[in-house]
Amino acid sequence: MKQYEAVIETLEMLGGVATLGELNKEVFKIKDCEWRTKTPFASIRRIVQQTKGIYKIKPGLYGLEKYKKQLEGRGIITETDENKDSAEICKFNHTYYQGVLLIIGKYHNMQTFIPNQDKNKKFYNGQKLQELATLHEQPHYSYPQFIKRSSTIDTIWFNDRNMPDSFFEIEHSTDIQNSLLKFYDLQDFYARMVIVADIKRIYEFEHKMRLHAFKELNAKKRVSFLSYEALIKQYEIELEKQSLDFVL
Repeated sequence: MKQYEAVIETLEMLGGVATLGELNKEVFKIKDCEWRTKTPFASIRRIVQQTKGIYKIKPGLYGLEKYKKQLEGRGIITETDENKDSAEICKFNHTYYQGVLLIIGKYHNMQTFIPNQDKNKKFYNGQKLQELATLHEQPHYSYPQFIKRSSTIDTIWFNDRNMPDSFFEIEHSTDIQNSLLKFYDLQDFYARMVIVADIKRIYEFEHKMRLHAFKELNAKKRVSFLSYEALIKQYEIELEKQSLDFVL
């Protein structure tokens, strides 16, 4: 079996859609295909980008063309300049990147939380986000007003002492300033604060951070910007680690 055929077969097995990280993890289980290369993961990336019948849905997520209508019926829609601000794309992006953050958090041995309003939303593979999260409610890590304030943050990682380790807000088309206001109120906690968005919004992020209201956040460099592409790259690295017998 040729390598591109193994990738297509793996996509079929995974329901016609998969992240590049999952392909890296699953394709080598096909025994009829040999990967005589020192960089098999790079080969898989090249295959999904160049093989006819495979299309890119969004960073790190690929589907089979013959399943495209079926996938679109499930809300898995390719983003274009025309639909990028549509309700369907905004919802799918938000849920997709939340799911990725939940998976990475678990690999980092973190407890993970999402807001109540997002628990029944489905990741691209049909899993509810609550199935990916490890917590049904936030730990009582502080005074009620702070727990309430963080209750709508898109994804939170908690450490094994039940204290917040990282706050993530995913910003596709909404105003970044609203997330920064949450971070401002939670700045006294020793936790990372991250805006996750398209790289095109980094200038908007930098502009908002220079506003007088966020002077303290900016001076102490409390908030970081993480692009979708950088997030997906880290997701792929974490999944690749899972395929190794020994990790340093």
